[in-house]
Amino acid sequence: MTSSGIPVPTVSAARLRRDLEHVAGYGATASGGVSRTSFSEADRQVRAWLVNECEQAGLALRTDGIGNVFIRLEARDAAAGTPPVWAGSHLDSVPEGGRFDGALGSLAALEVVRRLAEEDVPLRRPVEAVVFADEEGSYHHLLGSTAVAHGFTADELARLRGRDGDLLVDALEGMGWDPAAATRTAVRPGDVHAYVELHIEQGSVLESAGAGIGVVTAIVGMGGGHIEFRGRQDHAGTTPMPRRRDALRGAGDLLVRLPEAARSVSETAVATCGILHVEPGGANVVPGLARVQLDFRDSDRTRILQLEEAIVSAARDVADCHGLEMSYTRESITDPVPLNPRMQELVATAAADQGMKTLNLPSGAGHDAQNVARLAPTGMIFVPSVDGRSHSPAELTTWEDVEAGANVLLATVLALATE
Repeated sequence: MTSSGIPVPTVSAARLRRDLEHVAGYGATASGGVSRTSFSEADRQVRAWLVNECEQAGLALRTDGIGNVFIRLEARDAAAGTPPVWAGSHLDSVPEGGRFDGALGSLAALEVVRRLAEEDVPLRRPVEAVVFADEEGSYHHLLGSTAVAHGFTADELARLRGRDGDLLVDALEGMGWDPAAATRTAVRPGDVHAYVELHIEQGSVLESAGAGIGVVTAIVGMGGGHIEFRGRQDHAGTTPMPRRRDALRGAGDLLVRLPEAARSVSETAVATCGILHVEPGGANVVPGLARVQLDFRDSDRTRILQLEEAIVSAARDVADCHGLEMSYTRESITDPVPLNPRMQELVATAAADQGMKTLNLPSGAGHDAQNVARLAPTGMIFVPSVDGRSHSPAELTTWEDVEAGANVLLATVLALATE
């Protein structure tokens, strides 16, 4: 029972499993993973499937200018303009990612809305399942939720490029959308009552502790940017090693220094290069340009900025050592965010009511929740990741944990929507 005396329904575990297994086919790879970048063909397919599912369930679906999807269930006992309760996540993936990251939270939110509609629960607030676009940052870290929490100007949007170099505005037009509408996505604080996100942990803390539900206390801060090294393009056979100004050798030197840059800031700081672009890209040509794409994180904003400076300082030293020119472009800084204490209590209570062992823990991964937390009280529910694996085809969460997490999400959303 909720505090209002309303019985709490449960999710259809079979339907949720069906949805997760089906959606894993959009962008499926030979390795058993998923590659579903936002605005790709696989993304088009999963969006079309989502529209069809909502039509069958009699649910209203809308898509905003940047591709965020909102699936709404009205509340029969709500006054006009009552702020909705949000639940959701994302459906895009990293290249060769897993089947559960983002998809679990999005499809569990859809299942929550379906179950509330099927049971005709007397809600006092509308409920919306939200699927954020490009959480994985092909074009921008947490693109869709950033558009909701902060908004983008036309100039900012025009500068954003994807991992493959394509312009975001071209990708939006390719989806049949007007890029101008992507400047009108911001939501005002107070227009959302609360937000809850179910997600796999992506680490091994819950599994090691034997806990079924993680109550997330805070979300790590993230920085992103790229460093370019420019040297001199030369013949690989006729240019002596001492005379070379090899941009890629400079980039390699920087990568070797990243661990020390992180250690100089804190024990929890991390820095990663997952994309390296080299020009002109010939095996027999000394590279004239190397671009290092960076992701750096810590739980404290000041330390994130210190880590950024440590990386840039190392890059300057590398450039001097190898006779290169160096430039750095910051692409984003997303602040670490503590999550709402009352939302943590609601999640913990919902889990306890279902006999689940809980554990309070911070998130070392970034999530859309950290942007939405600037608009409304926000909570996150973690379920265990087998062997802590994520962003990999080996990513796995048991179906028992999927069902348990979805039921905790449903109970939490219902408590918020009936209070």
